[in-house]
Amino acid sequence: MVKMKRRLQITKASGKNSLHQWWRVKCPFFTAINYCVVCLAKKMPSLTLKNILLRSIEVKIGRDASIAPDVDIDFLYPELIEIGENAIIGYGATILAHEFLIDEYRTGKVIIGKDALIGAKAIILAGVKIGKGARVGAGSVVCEDVKENSFVAGLPAREIRKG
Repeated sequence: MVKMKRRLQITKASGKNSLHQWWRVKCPFFTAINYCVVCLAKKMPSLTLKNILLRSIEVKIGRDASIAPDVDIDFLYPELIEIGENAIIGYGATILAHEFLIDEYRTGKVIIGKDALIGAKAIILAGVKIGKGARVGAGSVVCEDVKENSFVAGLPAREIRKG
């Protein structure tokens, strides 16, 4: 793992709770469309159609990338997610490009490199870059960058093996 601060844009919220103000940040109409597309893509058995659906809401998906069933893609900020060529996202994984906290919200681009593998039920948080050929173990929570060709696992994810 690369010990560095995640690349996040932090915005202060006015009022009691930043999540109550999500509609001021993103258009509710387009957010509803994004939500419907993500829900449809989650159950889509065809990898090609799934990628077409997700690209329609501006998720950047490389050639031959595979996204398993029930993968949750951030529907508020899908344009901040980039999945590299030949990457595999395992069953039930979650990719988030935002975080709502009490007095602020954070957004950050998520980059999953070429030939990377994200295990089942893993969670990738906003502002994280997963390097080319990296492996993320099932059920891991990734909150820091992952080096190329390394294997990380755990909660939070820690480097298990290099190369």
